[in-house]
Amino acid sequence: MASENGENGDKAALKALLEQLKTDHRRIDAEIMALRDMGAVDMLKIGRMKKIKLILKDKIANIKDHLTPDIIA
Repeated sequence: MASENGENGDKAALKALLEQLKTDHRRIDAEIMALRDMGAVDMLKIGRMKKIKLILKDKIANIKDHLTPDIIA
């Protein structure tokens, strides 16, 4: 029972981290669009932001994989 409780705590922590990463991903996406809309395009800054966004996307996918049970069909 103790390992199950620890596992639930781990899942809760992963879910909280997942939500934070999703929020950060959306925020960066909005910032990129705002920079483009302003017209003063700093391609280097946008490139860095896109790289961060991609890293967040990879982390989100990794956490989702950990939260989804392995089902052999």
